[in-house]
Amino acid sequence: MDETPSSGTDGTPPPRTDEAPVSTTSRAGLRGLVSDPLFATALVLVVLAAAFAGWAGWSWYSAAHSGPPASAQLRDQVLQAGEQAVQNFNTLDYRKVAQGIALWEQSSTGPLHDQIAAGRAQFTRQIQQTKTVTTARILDGALTSLNTRAGTASIIVAVQITVTPVTGTPATKQSRLAGKLTRTQTGWKLSALGQVPVGAAAGTSAGGSSGG
Repeated sequence: MDETPSSGTDGTPPPRTDEAPVSTTSRAGLRGLVSDPLFATALVLVVLAAAFAGWAGWSWYSAAHSGPPASAQLRDQVLQAGEQAVQNFNTLDYRKVAQGIALWEQSSTGPLHDQIAAGRAQFTRQIQQTKTVTTARILDGALTSLNTRAGTASIIVAVQITVTPVTGTPATKQSRLAGKLTRTQTGWKLSALGQVPVGAAAGTSAGGSSGG
């Protein structure tokens, strides 16, 4: 039977020693993810995971305070831009890394763009080491919020990712990603991207469309 620690001499209970420490993502853990070809191309998603957790709450608030409804044509345009950007971020050929990362930069703005620019050398080195060709196909997408006055939008996209190594069998997986779009002078671009939190997809609207 477990023994209950005795209290201190002043009658106060002793400090607890059975509380688990707050978990953090170690560098070793990140290296483990990067070593898996399925995650190498989308490393930026891992880098931004913490930032996305904070942004997710804002996106749901924004959905309820997004101002007057936009036209169906505008919503389709924004969704199409978002789906294309997500597809770009999950497409990369180790033989053309420079072009692939340049496409990431062209498809992004704000914090996401800054992360890519800062990590360009690291991304290039890791993809060249894994020697994989990654392609993506959009399965479905939905615009969850659109604020035309602020020039912001939120999307959820289901994407199928195929990773083909130099030797061996291609590996395929499906992911559900959430992104924040920001309107720029050259169109709508991703400013945040991450995995959809568990249970969040159930709250999306039925205004999705498929991409290719």
